[in-house]
Amino acid sequence: MATPGPVHEALAGLALVDHHCHGAVTADLAPGEFASLLTEGEAWPGVSPFDTPAGVAVRRHCAPLLDLPRHAPPADYVARRAALGAQEVNQRFLRAAGAGVFLVDTGYAPHPLTTPAELAEASGAAAFEVVRLEQVAEEVAARGVEPGEYAARFREAAEEAVRRPGVVAVKSVAAYRTGFALDPARPADSEVTEAARHWFAAAPDGGRARLTDPVLLRHLLWTAVDLGLPLQLHTGFGDADLRLHHADPALLTDWLRLTSGTVPVLLLHCWPYHRQAAYLAAVFEQVYLDVGLALHHTGPARSRAVLEEALEITPFRKLLYSSDAYGVAEFHHLGALCFRQGLADLLQVRVDADELSLPDALRIAAWTGRDNALRLYGPPVSDPARDPSGRPTRKV
Repeated sequence: MATPGPVHEALAGLALVDHHCHGAVTADLAPGEFASLLTEGEAWPGVSPFDTPAGVAVRRHCAPLLDLPRHAPPADYVARRAALGAQEVNQRFLRAAGAGVFLVDTGYAPHPLTTPAELAEASGAAAFEVVRLEQVAEEVAARGVEPGEYAARFREAAEEAVRRPGVVAVKSVAAYRTGFALDPARPADSEVTEAARHWFAAAPDGGRARLTDPVLLRHLLWTAVDLGLPLQLHTGFGDADLRLHHADPALLTDWLRLTSGTVPVLLLHCWPYHRQAAYLAAVFEQVYLDVGLALHHTGPARSRAVLEEALEITPFRKLLYSSDAYGVAEFHHLGALCFRQGLADLLQVRVDADELSLPDALRIAAWTGRDNALRLYGPPVSDPARDPSGRPTRKV
């Protein structure tokens, strides 16, 4: 760790924009349920998620916020968490994150989670919504639609979704569904109709069809471009539902070339492909990236290294902060802690070596932690008008 200096002080006091996260679980969690949320994998007999870099970081850096000593044993940690209750735990960690704004993906909720308005109330920050487009498409299919009408109905539903108060971006998880080795061209109407016919026919009786068709996912990505809002794309590291080598953002190169000059494309998480993402951000005007999910899974001990690799060639106006926290509010706090400490260390070292001036370092810290996101997501995020309930509102 670098000797603390002015950059550490500046980042410690910066109200971050967490440009991609999820809600926190609102129910009290049993010990096994809490432990399972510390990992992107499954629970394995005889192997504790506490015995991972993320689990160790939680015991070291989150335990004090629960009035426990650093490195508290797992049993003590989960017992104290249960004694405080979900509402108190969430408020402590969300406020400790020190974020001024959260952008919340509401499209994945296998657990009961805080809504953006509830996250805002618990954190004392503003919170906005990111619409997951696969969820919109699957809802259209579930309501029943003729294959030839699917494209128009999906577009109408997507336009309606982004007009909801507080929506500032859209997201796709195509990396999970097909991977990025897709034909980059916009599909013809006839292709979409035929693909929709096959998708509907394969749906279980009375069940909801999961969107995995490559033609329909291409159509979804091009519809996202037409919507005109920033587009977030999961890339790289994720859970076992992912084929990691299909989530390399470099596979998007031809599509990015075709969509140049349209909407900002935010590559989320990226690890271990953060160097590929950095290349894309360096050569395509519309491309930005973060290393969000990797930060709390590597912990403060390695967050500087991940950020250093991401910043080898990334333009400083192209890197954003995100936590990708899901379920346990510890990750909202831990992601922010890892980002602040890792970025401050690497910038302060460069200042001390006279490779970077202090004014430049302070600008880079503010850009990556806050200002790049404010510039991309626009006035709703940079100057949120909020109703009395604390929920941000937006006129579309």
